[in-house]
Order: sequence, then C-alpha cells, then structure tokens
Amino acid sequence: MICCGFMWKSGGEDLQGFYPVRSECQADVPRTRFKSRAGKTLSARRWHAAFTEDGHLDMERVLRRIQRGGIHPSIKGEVWEFLLGGYDPDSTFEERSKLRNHRREQYYAWKQECRQMVPLVGSGKFVTMAVVAENGEPLEESSVENQEWLAKTAVTDKRVLQWMLVLSQIGLDVVRTDRYLCFYESESNQARLWDVLAIYTWLNPDIGYVQGMNDICSPMIILLEDEADAFWCFERAMRRLRENFRATATSMGVQTQLGVLSQVIKTVDPRLHQHLEDLDGGEYLFAIRMLMVLFRREFSFLDALYLWEMMWAMEYNPTMFATYEELEDRNNAADDPKLRKRYGKFERKYIHNGQNEQHGNTLAVFVVASVLQTKNKRLLKEAKGLDDVVQILGDIAGNLDAKKACKEALKIHEKFLKKANRQ
Repeated sequence: MICCGFMWKSGGEDLQGFYPVRSECQADVPRTRFKSRAGKTLSARRWHAAFTEDGHLDMERVLRRIQRGGIHPSIKGEVWEFLLGGYDPDSTFEERSKLRNHRREQYYAWKQECRQMVPLVGSGKFVTMAVVAENGEPLEESSVENQEWLAKTAVTDKRVLQWMLVLSQIGLDVVRTDRYLCFYESESNQARLWDVLAIYTWLNPDIGYVQGMNDICSPMIILLEDEADAFWCFERAMRRLRENFRATATSMGVQTQLGVLSQVIKTVDPRLHQHLEDLDGGEYLFAIRMLMVLFRREFSFLDALYLWEMMWAMEYNPTMFATYEELEDRNNAADDPKLRKRYGKFERKYIHNGQNEQHGNTLAVFVVASVLQTKNKRLLKEAKGLDDVVQILGDIAGNLDAKKACKEALKIHEKFLKKANRQ
C-alpha cells in the first residue's frame, strides 16, 4: 500500500519497515533512534545459536546481548515470550511445543466462552457502543447502530454485566491505539486486539479493564501472529504491571510506584524533590502515564519496544517461569553462583545486597527518575507550577535515547541503594 511506504532507515537496514507508518501520520510520529548494531543487537542468527540441539536456551548469553543492543525486530515476539517468563529456558523444544499447544487450546476455549455471551467476540469485528444498559436491561434497538450485537434478554449475573459494560470502552480505546501504524488500518487486526483485551478482562474481574492496557497489549498483537500467543505474552506482561491498574474509589495501584519514585528523588536529588513538593507535585502524579503505559507516549513505537526489552532483560529473574506456573521444584537461583548470573543487571543488585526477590521495585521507576534528572535544571529554573512540569516533561517525546535512559536509571538505582543502606 502507498500509505505504508514511509519508513525510517537505520544502520543500513530498513527497521521501520517492520512497523510501517501511514503516510498522513508521518509528521506526528516521534523519530526513531534505535539502530540494529552488529555485535550488540540480538540478531536472528545469534538467537538461534543460543539454543542447544534439543532446545535449551543460554539465557545468560541472550540477556547480555539484549542489554547491550536490544532485539532485532524479526525475532522480538519469540524472545519476549522468554523475557516475560512465558517459557523456561531450561525446557526443550518438545516441552515448549506441548505447552504452547495447551495454552492455545485454553485460550480458544475461553474465547468460545466469551463468544457465547457476546457473539461479536472472535467475529473479526468489535463494538464501540454499549451492548446492554447499566442496569442489565436490553437497550432500545432503535438507539444504537449495532443492533445484532445487543443483549436480547436482561443480564442478571453481576460478573457478566460488569464485563459486558466495559466492552464498548475497550472498543473506543482500540480505535485510538497506535492508529498511525498501517497494521491497524485493518479492522480484523483491531478486532484481535479487542478480543484479547475482552478475554483478559473476563478472566480478571478483580482488575477489569483500565485504559492503558491497550497500549501494553498492542505490540504483542503486532509481534505474534497467533492471537493465543499474543494473549499469553500480554498476560505475562500484566503479571508485572497489573497492580498499577488496580483501582478503588480512593486510590490507584500505580500510587505505590509513585511513592517509590518520590523516595528515590528525595534520596538522590533532595533539592529537586523539595522544589516539586513546593509546587504541590510531591505525589508525582505527573508521572502516572509514563509508569502506566511504560513510556509509549515518550518514544516512537520501535524505541518503546527497545526500552521495554532492555528493562525486562535487566529485571529478568530466572525463577519467573516456575513462579508463574506455580511449580514446587523451582531452584533458588539466589543461592547458586552459576544461576545468579542469569539475573538481569537490575535484579542482580538486590540479590547481591541480600534482599529477597519480592522487593517490589521496578526499573521503570528509575527510568522516570533519570528523565527527571535530565530535566533537572529546567524544572528548577522554569517550573512555577505543575502545568510547567507537565509541559517540560512533555517536550521529551521523541528526544529520549532508550539505552541512555536505562544506563542512567541503573546509575540512579546504584546511588539510591547506597544512600538507602547508609540511612
């Protein structure tokens, strides 16, 4: 298609060709900085060479590559499945094939369950208008366009009603998700995103659906061809992020991370922290979006993926798969010097300091701190109110280097741990 002809070139290779942008959206898309670098970026050749003949993966070797130069777009999806704890590096090709098939069967069974309640699920279409009234009663057919998808009878089950009421909001967010990409010109691709989010919401009524989940899920839909694989990759990502999306009438889950961010800045840059407090910004609410959608607005699509995979590699914990699968015979990697090398740089710091693996801190918090540090002078000099803070931070879109941000985050993390240990 002509609209997909605009592509950035990087290091002699057309990397943006993997995620073509609509021609009319070129001016609005942040420029991409990521470059595939020979000897640093994890290439398809290096990735396949990291497996033994029967399928065991040298995860330590893979993590080193990713932390140095990210992942080549051609293999991102399959590498992410390991980074997010979807598969055990010590498993064989055969074991993973069986697990993948089992998960696909499970997903499509859930999808069929949802389709029985709302036939739109799995149809290649999606809804942006309500399918049922808030009290569970059928809507007047004359009041909406998509009459064939309306609930025909009253919905009395509270969980079913809660789920059906949010489907239209998911649809509205799907329409807005990465709409500058050619990929989402296809309604069927939008419907795949809607299906995955709808099914995840049905299975997780305690969290439900919250705006921002669409931004986390979208790359999985693009990177993984089978919808079930995309669902499980998203599910694993949400294991890390779900508490950010948990909300009550009086609080948001992300406030926990905002509290950590406040402590970090107070420790490593007390002057900036005091200035933000004087502006009534001590709760760091201006950083909510960065943490909720992992900097999707601050980076181009490709750079955001680069940032994610570097953070996940640095946070990698070799017990993730066993923990998620609730396996009883998992090894305590922290007690084994060899296994300890499989931890990412960020996570390894806590192990070296004798802290358990449930410390709760994430590298994303320190990346936000690094962003604030880069804008330290402007914030101190120009910010007279929270609107100024938001504007100054808004100027970073397209102007951040993902690798540099991660490097600075690790430095701030090191500084924070040292100062915190002395207190």
